[in-house]
Amino acid sequence: MFGKRSTQGGAAEVAVRPATQMPAPAAVPAAVVAARPVEAAAAPGADLRGLPGFAQRLQPIAPEKPAEPKPVRARSDTYYETKSQVFAALIDTIDLSQIAGLSTEAAREEIRDIVNDIIAIKNFAMTIAEQEDLLADICNDVLGYGPLEPLLARDDIADIMVNGARQTFIEVNGKVEETEIRFRDNQQLLNICQRIVSQVGRRVDETSPICDARLPDGSRVNVIAPPLAIDGTVLTIRKFKKDKLTLPQLVNFGAISPEGAEILQIIGRVRCNVVISGGTGSGKTTLLNCLTRYIDEDERIITCEDSAELQLQQPHVVRLETRPPNIEGEGEITMRDLVKNCLRMRPERIIVGEVRGPEVFDLLQAMNTGHDGSMGTIHSNSPRECLNRMEAMIAMGGFTLPPRTVREIISGSVDVIIQAARLRDGSRRITHITEVLGMEGDVITTQDLFLYDIMGEAANGKIIGRHRSTGIGRPAFWDRARYYNEEQRLASALDAALDKTVA
Repeated sequence: MFGKRSTQGGAAEVAVRPATQMPAPAAVPAAVVAARPVEAAAAPGADLRGLPGFAQRLQPIAPEKPAEPKPVRARSDTYYETKSQVFAALIDTIDLSQIAGLSTEAAREEIRDIVNDIIAIKNFAMTIAEQEDLLADICNDVLGYGPLEPLLARDDIADIMVNGARQTFIEVNGKVEETEIRFRDNQQLLNICQRIVSQVGRRVDETSPICDARLPDGSRVNVIAPPLAIDGTVLTIRKFKKDKLTLPQLVNFGAISPEGAEILQIIGRVRCNVVISGGTGSGKTTLLNCLTRYIDEDERIITCEDSAELQLQQPHVVRLETRPPNIEGEGEITMRDLVKNCLRMRPERIIVGEVRGPEVFDLLQAMNTGHDGSMGTIHSNSPRECLNRMEAMIAMGGFTLPPRTVREIISGSVDVIIQAARLRDGSRRITHITEVLGMEGDVITTQDLFLYDIMGEAANGKIIGRHRSTGIGRPAFWDRARYYNEEQRLASALDAALDKTVA
């Protein structure tokens, strides 16, 4: 149909193809697989624009402006029933093989024209606002991620949580709230999930119901489908801001003091081995991204992740990603496989997006064998618990090493632990900058450089607190800072932090 428009007597005509000439099912987007048969009023081949009274029934539709996401209005069951009928008629009318060759904007315009025609010929009673919503929804179903599109366009949303077709939650400013977003049915939701994961060469279905993936902008995606998810497919998206956060921005948000940010910059610059510790949603990956900005541009960096999320700015970066097993249960590449392979790739720094298991042992070995400045994140609630978790993860790998030997490996590898926390008011704070000093007997010794103290709570429920120096004038990485000619800057930052603490 596309490219076949003509004007006869001043009226534009649309040439539609018979339903029997539709392309093979493989060419149909996943979101339209479950479309219903079209009614006779919109039969394939009908000249929609040539019908009597067409111009009077067709309402003009304002063009979309995706740059300004509109709030999602509550929608009735009647709206979704109408959308299903229009969508089914659209799928029986358009030529998907031709629309695939168009640009996104051109495809949207073509789809909008046909949807307008279908609305007119079926004589649906709809307001202009409802027609706008319907046009946007159907374009998103065919070309994008369906009802998720308006949420993905908003930069203030941190998480999107879809609990089946009828319930969607978002996190805004640290608080979770329910939205009016819902899907036509569970099949539409599963189709959108399949479209997302197929972009990174993965799949989700009954035989492989759990999948980790990512969106083109790096946002983290997790899908768990039936039969494991009893009430329908569950989709969780951890969004990342289009403009990546920096340490100065974290200072503006109150996550760290200016002096603490200066010390973090020095830690990243002088190749300290860093572990970022924190709970789920505490901002570990964001903080890791911030620290990597201070890595010299002439260093070769290799990242290992389950789902590639890190956005490093240096020119010499190699990104590696794990691979799940195939349908026969073979071909899996684990995080430990990647970290071990890194050692053969001449890295100067190894960055592990998230350490969850025995790969921690290989990362510690890398830190100990000339790959200074390596970094990783671990789920834990304090620096001391972080050390205990590393010890436990090494034991999970089946290593039969004495506990003291394991602790010596940890203390000899890790230089700094940075603890991030999400407070009960939804704010995120860096609560500890802690050095790992060594061993005293069978215990790993640490010292805190910076701490965050909670002072109280404001009338609006916001936590009031401050970052303070513990008074350490010469941290254990002082010699390393002097080697990189950063000792004066480090001394100034520590003195300024101490002065503010005393004041």
